[in-house]
Amino acid sequence: MIPLSSAMPPPPDPATARLRTAAEGLEAGFLAEMLTAAGLGQVPSAFGGGAGEDQFASFMIAQQASALVAAGGIGLAESLFAALADRTDIDHG
Repeated sequence: MIPLSSAMPPPPDPATARLRTAAEGLEAGFLAEMLTAAGLGQVPSAFGGGAGEDQFASFMIAQQASALVAAGGIGLAESLFAALADRTDIDHG
């Protein structure tokens, strides 16, 4: 029987976790801008929800962008992480 501790990967280095979180945040910001440019969150004139809908559309777009990143994104976060990890000598693990 294999001990459970040897089957689990070691916990990530705090610097690696911070760098990955930052890369994912950058990808989410990029995707939010792309979704905004594509017209997501624009209120149709016939069924407008008023000023409240306009004000909170950016929150919806930001959450949708974060969900896209959590589901795998477009690979931008991984590319950013790898490039920054190379520059800072952080393990890509």
